[in-house]
Amino acid sequence: MTRYLLDVENPNLDGYEKAGGYQGLARALSMEPALIIEEVKKSGLRGRGGAGFPTGMKWTFAAGDPKFPKYIICNADEGEPGTFKDKAILEKNPHILIEGMAVAARALKAELGYIYLRGEYPKGKDILQAALKEARGKGYLGENIMGSGMRFDIHVHLGAGAYICGEETALINSLEGKRGQPRLKPPFPVNSGLWGRPTMVNNVETLANLPFIMRAGAAQYVKIGDPGCPGNKLFPVSGHVEKPGLYELPMGTTLREIIYGQAGGIKNGKRLKAVIPGGISAPVLPPDAIDCPMDFVSVQKQGSMLGSGGVMVFDNDTCIVRVAHRALEFFERESCGKCTPCREGTSWLRAILERIETRQGREGDLQLLEDVSRNIAGNTFCPLGDGAASAVLGFLRHFREEFEEHIKNGCPFGPDDHTRTVIAR
Repeated sequence: MTRYLLDVENPNLDGYEKAGGYQGLARALSMEPALIIEEVKKSGLRGRGGAGFPTGMKWTFAAGDPKFPKYIICNADEGEPGTFKDKAILEKNPHILIEGMAVAARALKAELGYIYLRGEYPKGKDILQAALKEARGKGYLGENIMGSGMRFDIHVHLGAGAYICGEETALINSLEGKRGQPRLKPPFPVNSGLWGRPTMVNNVETLANLPFIMRAGAAQYVKIGDPGCPGNKLFPVSGHVEKPGLYELPMGTTLREIIYGQAGGIKNGKRLKAVIPGGISAPVLPPDAIDCPMDFVSVQKQGSMLGSGGVMVFDNDTCIVRVAHRALEFFERESCGKCTPCREGTSWLRAILERIETRQGREGDLQLLEDVSRNIAGNTFCPLGDGAASAVLGFLRHFREEFEEHIKNGCPFGPDDHTRTVIAR
């Protein structure tokens, strides 16, 4: 199997060059910007941050805007519970991100880029700064990149730990020194982003795919994984499995293969009860859905979403109501408070789930959970509220009887908080 995202012996420049590093940038520098965008379109690369939007199409919108300067922003604000893929790239292979940003800059004629880094990643910041210094010293960044006449440099901006700043417009506000809250769209960042200029915001893993696409070519890239959603994907696997960790696998690998073939199956010989396929915002799936290929289209057909690809596994001793309550504690805490449906709705959902879990549930609570969730969904500035609502509706869809049992007889799982091994407070 072809691995390219983490296929380096060490994170320094020498190790990266030995693995073919910066060959993709060299090819990009020999091409016209429009041809680079066309190559990315042909590759079928879709954004790895959660939405899965076609990367080449997104670039086309920014490239077609006549305003200059244009900016490249790497979204490295990885705050989704169950997700730690970008962290591995930042710490183990930082040059692949730098090269990917330089390719994007060539395509969009940008001269400045920013890496908006999660505040909880201080190690990643140090490694990135060292890698940027190496790249400048070798001529891969700066005034005259590889003798091409192209100018491009990258700055690292450390966030303050707000999950909401993973949303691209909230990230841009934060980068401008404003409160990290989302903007109303349109206008979209590709036309009016950082300081009102065309801005391309891509996730770490998305940008990390570009060097291989440029080095090997789109025709080779589309042979990896699912034809409709090609390339490799990093799958962080956490929870009640024998071998939690990070797995680089082709798009379209099934959940079954990830859980049992890669992560060693359910820990201590227990049974699988539930799995969240794409980080805490993705609706939960039952055991009979794990033959689903992990790609954007297939997971959506199952009623969930690929999201970040963070696979969270729960065994048969897990209290699903407690999982839902813990998830809503997170969404309530991380809501920026800008719009009423999310600010009030996440708090309301958390309170209802808390009383169900603490033997105070009432008749009609499940209907109330559904009503509140549906009033949040589609009525917020950004997807945080949608994520909270879809998570709750997913738990109710597949585990309604467990919620009903809690209301009638209390929690049957006892005081041991088995969910802490999967979702930390």
